[in-house]
Amino acid sequence: MRRGLLTTGVVTVLTLAACSGGGRDKSAADDSGGGGNAPGSSGYTVAFITHETPGDTFWDKVRAGAEQAAKDEGVTLKYSNDPDAAKQAGLIQSAVDAKVNGIATTLVTPDALAGAVTSATAAGVPVVGLNGGIDQYQKLGALMYFGSDETLAGESIGKRIAGQGAKHPLCVIHQTGSVALEARCDGVKSAVPGTENLQVNGADDSAVTTTLQAKLAQDKSIDYVVTLGAPIALDAINAKQQASSPAKIVTFDLNQEIAKRIKAGEVVFAIDQQPYVQGYMAVTSLYLYLKNGNDIGGGRPVLTGPSFVDQTNIDKILPFTEKNTR
Repeated sequence: MRRGLLTTGVVTVLTLAACSGGGRDKSAADDSGGGGNAPGSSGYTVAFITHETPGDTFWDKVRAGAEQAAKDEGVTLKYSNDPDAAKQAGLIQSAVDAKVNGIATTLVTPDALAGAVTSATAAGVPVVGLNGGIDQYQKLGALMYFGSDETLAGESIGKRIAGQGAKHPLCVIHQTGSVALEARCDGVKSAVPGTENLQVNGADDSAVTTTLQAKLAQDKSIDYVVTLGAPIALDAINAKQQASSPAKIVTFDLNQEIAKRIKAGEVVFAIDQQPYVQGYMAVTSLYLYLKNGNDIGGGRPVLTGPSFVDQTNIDKILPFTEKNTR
């Protein structure tokens, strides 16, 4: 039943994404800065807080969607980030202390963020979750959620590579303690029991490459490398070449470079959670809640993925990655 309800959310958000994508394309074509609304013209200020690791291109898309929504709705957007869970909690508390009108935040480390989110709701500041924490957002007091069902996404990858003969995938976790990343690997393992997890430091690309190279050189039975972020997939490509490994590479998330690697056949496929949509809808939902009391999703999470990108549809999607909207 839960899966059926969540699937409905995918249809809803994709329809909304089509509308938001149109707005983004128009502004991208007009470098004069026309269109949209002046920051703050709605009277609302929204704090947008993530666990972004500097250099991870995934967050460029999340932020681009949030900024476009803020422009469309006349919202003043205050963006901040820290991959350290305790520091992210501090950013949430600072937003509460600054008396913002709403907070959109990722919730990949829910236990560490629970106190700060509770502080926000106690102060009457509405909170919307995105990207991580789909199973915890309501317990923390967040009103709405926009993102992917990570377990479902992991199962989807697992079933697909199992159908392609996978026996011993390596699932690469690049951030310690992230419930979203762990759920992805658990989903893969549920479909391919021989899945092995590998922890790496996603903030250090050279260390990721070295660790992966050593693992692939040592164990030639690894037939797939499943990375949980596009930059890590690029590291995996380098590691595979250096280790002369026969493993195929698949990844969660998409950026322009990975789109090119899919077209070139170096990455078999990516599973996209549409981060631009997550940023756009998180801000838009807060604006609509503050203005009209709207509840998007009706008490259920709104799914923005999973969506497969492979050689059958890469030609259509590649131009959007160049605009930083996909």
